[in-house]
Amino acid sequence: MKVLANPSQIQLAEALARPLDGQAAERRSKVAAMLNAIRSEGEAAVRRFSRQFDGFAAETFEVAAAEHKAAEQQVAPALKAAIRQAHANIKTFHEAQKEEVRRIETMPGIVCWRKGVPIEKVGLYVPGGTAPLFSTVLMLGVPAQLAGCAEIVLCTPPRLDGSVHPAVLFAARQCGIHRVFKLGGVQAIGAMAYGVAGVPAVWKIFGPGNPWVTAAKQLVSLEGVAIDMPAGPSEVCVVADSTAHPAFVAADLLSQAEHGADSQVLLIATSGELLEKVEVALKAQLADLPRRDFAEKSLANSCAILVSDLHEAMRIANQYAPEHLILQVADAAQWADRVVNAGSVFLGTFTPESAGDYASGTNHTLPTEGWARSYSGVSLDGFLKKITFQHISPDGLRTLAPTIVEMARAEGLDAHARAVEIRLSAAEPSNQPLASNI
Repeated sequence: MKVLANPSQIQLAEALARPLDGQAAERRSKVAAMLNAIRSEGEAAVRRFSRQFDGFAAETFEVAAAEHKAAEQQVAPALKAAIRQAHANIKTFHEAQKEEVRRIETMPGIVCWRKGVPIEKVGLYVPGGTAPLFSTVLMLGVPAQLAGCAEIVLCTPPRLDGSVHPAVLFAARQCGIHRVFKLGGVQAIGAMAYGVAGVPAVWKIFGPGNPWVTAAKQLVSLEGVAIDMPAGPSEVCVVADSTAHPAFVAADLLSQAEHGADSQVLLIATSGELLEKVEVALKAQLADLPRRDFAEKSLANSCAILVSDLHEAMRIANQYAPEHLILQVADAAQWADRVVNAGSVFLGTFTPESAGDYASGTNHTLPTEGWARSYSGVSLDGFLKKITFQHISPDGLRTLAPTIVEMARAEGLDAHARAVEIRLSAAEPSNQPLASNI
């Protein structure tokens, strides 16, 4: 990793910049053309792109009941137990996010409340390029199920033999998801957005993906299909002081670097001695890492920053706004209060980022590329619409009427004012009193 000691603001800005994507404009144009083809040609286009990019185009894209049943037998007992435990923890954490409906009387006779209502049709995208991400099935499927979404469909790229990894299907069943489709990439996003190739059209799409998937999600979001968030390559920032364990820091950096060559890792440390020891640990752990090639390329594009104290370290971390932020420092809970920009935070020596990736209970579908400054990670709220309600009694309307009428007339919206006045007129003593229905 490149090391910067007490960098200038210019050096820091360069170090914290995400890698530029020189092909973004060209890719976006190609994705738009693919989506147009899917919209106009339907299943024929989906089948063509599936054959071209997935290397497989089944007669029917939906996973059959027999395949679901076979997957149950193909997953090893130990992995089944792990998936069930992760499912339980994720469910516990997300179930606690449910909010009770609170009725608020803003003035006598005026009651307002807000209620979470599930999005009826949602689509989940689970990548499968270099690894079967069955953990993402849990991260998306659990909150979708808890929210009560009426229709949940899942798309994931098939393997070379045209099958879906059995662990993905097993995890889907744990979440009550029965409709799984062998589709990846742009064609999966297009199928869910437009309702083609047997895939039901959905109203919101969730899930991470490569730059092509991200571009497709962003483009369909301009056509009335909501998405969870923009998301790019995975990233981590580790803030460490002299109390940090070098091998632990190295392991956390590599756990993100192994995702792919475009993943970004950042280490901010207050100790030069620690940086030297982390470098040694990185080399030792890389030696037998199966995904070494990915990790080495990622580390080559990443850096370590040496700062004078933790105040400066936290300032830089917040400026970077990482997807994952690990605080391997003394009194991590105290420094956690300084975090304002991060997707998910991991506190203390024995809290690896991989815990959140799999089984602690928090969600691993998080904003990247600085979007943590303004976006949250996936949660139960993402699968709900918050609808506001209000009920006003006759006396309540009489009290509020002068305010409404004054503001409406000042804006030149006379019909708004009359909607109030006509009700007041109907409630005069000589007329029938207004009735309250609630």
